[in-house]
Order: sequence, then structure tokens, then C-alpha cells
Amino acid sequence: MNEIKYNGEKIPYTIKKSKIKNLYIHIKEGQVIVKAPVRLQEKYIQEFINKKSKWIYENVKRYEQKPKVEEKLDIKDVERLKEIIEKSIQKYSKTLGAIPNNIRIKNIKYAWGSCSSKKNITINLKLAKKDEKVIQYVVLHEMCHLKEMNHSTNFWELVEKNMPDYKIYKNKLKEY
Repeated sequence: MNEIKYNGEKIPYTIKKSKIKNLYIHIKEGQVIVKAPVRLQEKYIQEFINKKSKWIYENVKRYEQKPKVEEKLDIKDVERLKEIIEKSIQKYSKTLGAIPNNIRIKNIKYAWGSCSSKKNITINLKLAKKDEKVIQYVVLHEMCHLKEMNHSTNFWELVEKNMPDYKIYKNKLKEY
């Protein structure tokens, strides 16, 4: 493990060489990874890291200052989520005239929900501790994809028709 010094602090980093053309720095979850072309000499890598030391320091500190919110879910939270999803599916199935083939609840890293072309809806388990209206919005959003498999004007009009204040809950998701 290598280290750079900046602002009186030592910041560890790892160098990974691979068949790439350019040298770059990747910071993931506070870990600094320098990716370099296989044939690049060590002195050029060190020069690059030294030039970028302030940027590295600022990004590592930014990560360290982010609040770490790992909420533990208990069975009550999951049951509540299931109940809200079921009620929302029933409500929006009637107003939209569409029923999903399958509904799953699981951890998704990339989204709050998804709807496949096979009309299967997946809702993110991380919504379990969120506001009921936020959960309803996510369900409605995915249900609207049963009618419009895109984010066109028609899609958003359908969402708004069923939840006129949806933008409030859509924006709340960005806070999480």
C-alpha cells in the first residue's frame, strides 16, 4: 500500500496496472485506486498522483464526512412496505387498467424500483423506512411503465393524473 501526504495527513492508495491507455484516479467508498497503463513508468505515476493530491484529499474527506446511514430493517418495516405496495397496486391497477405479472421486493443498488418489459415490477427494499407517500409514488411510477415503457410526456402526464403532487415525493427520493 502506497501513501501520499497532503495537509499533514497520509492518504493510502493502491496502484492497479492494466491494459488501458490513460492514467486515472478512482475513489470508491473512500478508497483511492490509481489505474495505470501496464508500461507506464513509476515516476510518471507518482508525478500524476502528486499533482492530484489536493483533489484526492478533498474527495476522500468528502466521503468521510458523508453521514453513514445503514438502517436496520425489522420485520415490521418490511411488512409495512408490503402492505403499502399491495394497497397501491390495487388502487393504481383500477385507475390505470393495468396489472403487473409479478411484484418483487429486493435490494436494488441502482434504483428505487423497476418495471421489466415482461410487466414484472421490483420495488427496492430500502423504501421500507420511507414515507408512505414516497412508497406510493414509486409504485405508481412503476405501474405507469405498464402503460408507457419510457419517460415520455405521456408517461409523466399519467403519473400526474394519478398523483398530482408526485413531484414532492419524487424530490424526496433524491434526499435519501
